[in-house]
Amino acid sequence: MILPVHTHPTLTVLIDDSESFLTSLAFQLDPALARKTFHDTSAALHWLRHSTQQGETPLHVNFDTQNLPPDQCNVALDVERIWRISAQPQRFATPSVLVVDYSMPQMNGLEFCQAVRDLPCKKILFTGAADEKVAVTAFNRGLIDRYIKKSDDHALDILEHEIVNLQREFFLQQSDTVRDLLVLHDYQFLQDEAMASVVLELCRRHGFVEHYIFPNPGGILFFTRDGQARLMVIETARSLHTQYEMARDSDAPDSLLLALLERRVIPYFSDADSDGMYSAGIGENWFRYCAPPTVCLGRDTYFWALFDLPAHQLGQPVSSYAQFLRRQAMESPAA
Repeated sequence: MILPVHTHPTLTVLIDDSESFLTSLAFQLDPALARKTFHDTSAALHWLRHSTQQGETPLHVNFDTQNLPPDQCNVALDVERIWRISAQPQRFATPSVLVVDYSMPQMNGLEFCQAVRDLPCKKILFTGAADEKVAVTAFNRGLIDRYIKKSDDHALDILEHEIVNLQREFFLQQSDTVRDLLVLHDYQFLQDEAMASVVLELCRRHGFVEHYIFPNPGGILFFTRDGQARLMVIETARSLHTQYEMARDSDAPDSLLLALLERRVIPYFSDADSDGMYSAGIGENWFRYCAPPTVCLGRDTYFWALFDLPAHQLGQPVSSYAQFLRRQAMESPAA
């Protein structure tokens, strides 16, 4: 189990030619799952083509054509851009999972999945019992990611479970390239199963529904359904020693230096002019910016703590998932 670079709630798109079935299905699904419905495959295709545009990548490639061959280039990663996705009100409208009926008059579910094969959305074929062989063939061809029989006694529970799993797979796949670069530096915890378990437990315990990799100090920025922000600062013995050196070079009080050396505190110096490190103006008030660490033993030993995020760090109010769901509830249930 590994962590995506970022994740947030997304749309599940339900496509079935029966409006009554769509209405019933949408009503029975967990209200926490945002969804959009289509009974017309042409309308669904048009909407998907205009709703799955890739966001601006945080990677910048610099080719030095005069001195280096094309396969040798400098790649810069703007980590700041990742967590600022949280400022985009329409992030929750990203379609991540398609639930497609097989028997439809305009085009069947297999043809529809073929038509959107190039899109990053995960696909579930929702079939009748007679369509199972078709679904198996589609799965083996890579056209769909799951298939579920409508006749199953627990079809709805299975559907919700698979939607959640595929939403996670969606973000893991989207994160692949960036995560591979991050783990080469100070974000090795992204590929550490022990830290992934801690993050999942924090989400369960505190109701976090979205998270983003955060720089300076390194960690994870969480948001609850109502938009409350918490920052999980994640340190290692090496990074805590760097905190110690920065504080020592800034003439920090001996009490702070000792606490850092003994790994008794996790600091988050969150002043407006700070990058998360100690600055001279903090002085004897350093304890206001620190919390006791929780230790996670994984491939490395991690020290972490949760902090409230000051308003100046976000820069602007965050549009929450709860607000998105309320807006969505005012719209027509079917398109």
